[in-house]
Amino acid sequence: MKGIHHIIVQNRYLKYEFDIKRNITVLLGDSATGKTTLIEMIQERLINGQDSGVTISCDVPCVVLTGELWKNQLKDTANSIVFIDEGYRFVRTEEFALAVRESSNYYVIVSRESLDMLPISVDEIYGIKSSGKYGSIEPVYHELYKIYTVSEARQLPVKFQAMLVEDSNSGYEFFSSVADDKGYTCYSAHGKSRIYNTICNLDRNHESLLIIADGAAFGSQMNRLYHIIRQDEKIQLYLPESFEWLLLNANLFKDSNVSEILSNPSDYIDSKDYFSWERFFTKLLIDVSQETYLKYDKSSLNQNYLNNAIKTKVLDSIKGIEF
Repeated sequence: MKGIHHIIVQNRYLKYEFDIKRNITVLLGDSATGKTTLIEMIQERLINGQDSGVTISCDVPCVVLTGELWKNQLKDTANSIVFIDEGYRFVRTEEFALAVRESSNYYVIVSRESLDMLPISVDEIYGIKSSGKYGSIEPVYHELYKIYTVSEARQLPVKFQAMLVEDSNSGYEFFSSVADDKGYTCYSAHGKSRIYNTICNLDRNHESLLIIADGAAFGSQMNRLYHIIRQDEKIQLYLPESFEWLLLNANLFKDSNVSEILSNPSDYIDSKDYFSWERFFTKLLIDVSQETYLKYDKSSLNQNYLNNAIKTKVLDSIKGIEF
């Protein structure tokens, strides 16, 4: 399934309206903010139909996954938006992650726990906010808001004295070369799950630190990392979709389709084929660079990307950070 899907769920008293943009969306927030009510309304409509008083407007089916029946339910569900309320242990399992990877559905999961098995984008973690009054003629209106807005109060451009990069492959090679040119240190965390501990163990000597990680799959790490960033103004966070997205966004290739794809990725990324957007951008970069001197290999960076002109073009495409 591809595309952005607009959903309206409402009854006489409540109305939820929002867009779902990719295969995994997470709803966070405190109790009594309407997350479970949303799913209960969808379930009520599925069970009782028009008699429920609930209407659902969406261009694809909306279903609710429950308890021990989830595997059988998913077998019969395709090209749908699947809602899952919090409290179900199966969402944290490798078996569920495999089922998501192999399905064509989008998933909306209510959870206050880190779902490490799933590639959750930092841009698809939301809370629910309400406007209106219960008991009024108009239904109480609910919409989604982004939980994580890291740079909202930071002074731009961001300046730093050291970098911490998520991986140890192409992305690290690139930014390590940049660091060598500029005379500062570049560390590798050797994986997104190790970034938090790496920060805690770094002897920074009060250096300002820029963390660079793949935003397309970093959502499960954001909860505890976000608190550190909010408390320490010397730690900054830059989360492009992926390093491959960064190279594509730098306009290094003469392919007219790339800019259109980057502007509307939801229209091109099929959830059946790509578990995360990072994988799509890797495939796209490999394809567009295949017959060029910038042929891309994720495991070992083509040294042409370390050419000063190429590095400058990539860094200039990153807005708000002073390299």
